[in-house]
Amino acid sequence: MARPLAGVIDLDGGKSTPLARQLYEQLRSAIADGRLPQGDRLPSSRMLARQLDISRNTVSAAIDQLAAEGYLDVARGRRPAIAAGFVRLPVVPVAHGQPAAPARPRLSRWARRIGQSDWPFRYEGIPRPFAPGLADAREFPHDLWARCLRRAARNSHPRRRRGHNRLALQEALARHLVEHRGVRTEPRQIIVTPSAQATIELIARVTLDAGDIAWLESPGYGGARVALEAADAEVVGVPLDRSGLVLAKRKERPRLIFVTPSHQYPTGRLMPIDRRLELLRFARITGAALIEDDYDGEFHYDGQPVASLQGLDGTGRVFYVGTFSKAMLADIRVGYTVVPESLVETFEIAQRHTGQLVSETLQDALAEFMDDGAYAAHIRRMTRLYRGRRDRMVQALAAETRDAFVVEPPAGGMQLVARCRLRQDDRRLCTRLAEAGVTARPLSSHYIGKATERGLFLGFAAWTEKEIDIGARVIGRVCGR
Repeated sequence: MARPLAGVIDLDGGKSTPLARQLYEQLRSAIADGRLPQGDRLPSSRMLARQLDISRNTVSAAIDQLAAEGYLDVARGRRPAIAAGFVRLPVVPVAHGQPAAPARPRLSRWARRIGQSDWPFRYEGIPRPFAPGLADAREFPHDLWARCLRRAARNSHPRRRRGHNRLALQEALARHLVEHRGVRTEPRQIIVTPSAQATIELIARVTLDAGDIAWLESPGYGGARVALEAADAEVVGVPLDRSGLVLAKRKERPRLIFVTPSHQYPTGRLMPIDRRLELLRFARITGAALIEDDYDGEFHYDGQPVASLQGLDGTGRVFYVGTFSKAMLADIRVGYTVVPESLVETFEIAQRHTGQLVSETLQDALAEFMDDGAYAAHIRRMTRLYRGRRDRMVQALAAETRDAFVVEPPAGGMQLVARCRLRQDDRRLCTRLAEAGVTARPLSSHYIGKATERGLFLGFAAWTEKEIDIGARVIGRVCGR
């Protein structure tokens, strides 16, 4: 006998959800929780449509979907029956009229750790002065870039052999890196990834085993720390002097060392040639690999850029990492790494296994943008603009904050550090600045272990001189309270 459906089905024609979907979901729920027992039969589609005052097609659509998913058994000339043999979901207990909180899957150690991490900085919200690491999207040649994207999309077609890394972009990058960054590479050594962060994580996966020691500058880049920790490495913060990593008297034998020698993150200091050579000798003696993150090395303002670590290395120990998001737009989240020749095939396989792939259309558009000279022209123009903004930031902070900070103009890059002259809580200061409409990151949050300095990490590249002046006045006002 057909089971009555009173109290089980309650359709609402005023909802945006189609009636067929409502009927499907309510029947599925009643079957899953046992209100409609296994073996019972539903009314015929004609009868059910009449009872619910809906069309027979609507009923048939819901019944067909439930049958396809295994909830109902249907046969020609017979009413649908609740399928037998499937395991019902346990009933969630109800306490004081409220359903219990849904069960939460057990988290890994890594997931529990990132929940307590300071990176990325969550309180910043929408970009505003002085968020670090941002290019000025208002100065980007959007029309030219759009034409490159359109042409790449039009010319996209199935190919017999598809590589993950487009040769045109590899060749364009190789020419640029050899000429402007002193990198030694063949095009096939360049692995293109969805971001510099993805690149760092990929290198860590390939080079580290659980428990291996990895060195990171302290203060340093939080994104590198979480990538190394994701590989279950033992991350050790190495203190800095004015030349970079202090290697003397270190007893550990690291498997991997992460450095930012062109513009140390976050201090902006340049690692001189003698310290670079010392670091390469150390890596050769200990057998360590090096990640050279050249995240904003395209922008250099004072003197001549020092040759890349990778270009100085003759042993194949350095992974050179770069990104388009700083030189072009934050939305162009494409990174790359130059890997040693002996590891090209390993990285291509690892890239595929981890899904670190970039759209071929986007790669082709980037290749055209570089080949046409637009990339180099944009960097030249932004270097002039950012140099002026750096100088304006230094002047404005000096004028508005008096003696509250020591500001060391960086030789390049997109941000600077204003060190507190007096010992104060830079985290609390950043919170107060955020409430006043200015974004700053606390220098102390970039340390691994105990912070030895306090200050503000401030970006200048994305902000006009007027915005810099206004933001500096806010900093001066908040610090003067």
